[in-house]
Amino acid sequence: MTKSEAPNLKFIFFIVDWNRSHVIFDVFDEEKVRFHFVTKGRGTASSEVLDILGIGAGEKAVIMCLEQSVLVPVLLKEVRKKLGFHSPGAGIAFTIPLSAINDPVLLVFKQSIHKNQKIAEELDVRSGGEGENMANELTHDLIVSIVNQGYSDELMNTAREAGATGGTVLNARGQAHEGAVKFFGISVQDEKELIIILTSREKKVGIMRALCETHGLNSKAQGIVFSLPVDDVMGLSFE
Repeated sequence: MTKSEAPNLKFIFFIVDWNRSHVIFDVFDEEKVRFHFVTKGRGTASSEVLDILGIGAGEKAVIMCLEQSVLVPVLLKEVRKKLGFHSPGAGIAFTIPLSAINDPVLLVFKQSIHKNQKIAEELDVRSGGEGENMANELTHDLIVSIVNQGYSDELMNTAREAGATGGTVLNARGQAHEGAVKFFGISVQDEKELIIILTSREKKVGIMRALCETHGLNSKAQGIVFSLPVDDVMGLSFE
């Protein structure tokens, strides 16, 4: 295996209604996806975007998997087919590129790199046919905010005023080092809320600035805000 043959990996997110999560797992079984994870979240999208984005209020499944980029269009196509072409608010999917991964996991993907490329070719799926943005140009970002429990609604109100359409809230638990506690005033092991907001690149800076100014470390929310690049975005509710 040469260095040039190292697989290009993506971290794929699916956000769907909890009662539809089994559809994603069925596809994972069929496509033999090895590494996948799930957690419960709470949708916060305003009512006017529920049918468009599929990330409205209610219990959500946030499903994450690790896969070779050549198979991303395959997974997205199969998931959208299983959820139904005309099913409103079926969900949203997006991918985040990886910069590094531990060697044993990489070896697993190296062993199947040629097989996966053949699968994608046989299904005639190309990087450019399934997502709203499957090209190299990055048009979206994922804003991640971590705040003290009970402040997610206030944070989302601020985010909407700055241009966000919705987000998903996950429960988390803080684990701050003693030095960070003294320097930042962060509480150790407090219950936290993690809010993820998918937004266009044009709106990212404005939303993050508003969140930091209103819900930053010096506020009662003690918020930490950062963003991740998103390279593929696809709504699951339309064909």
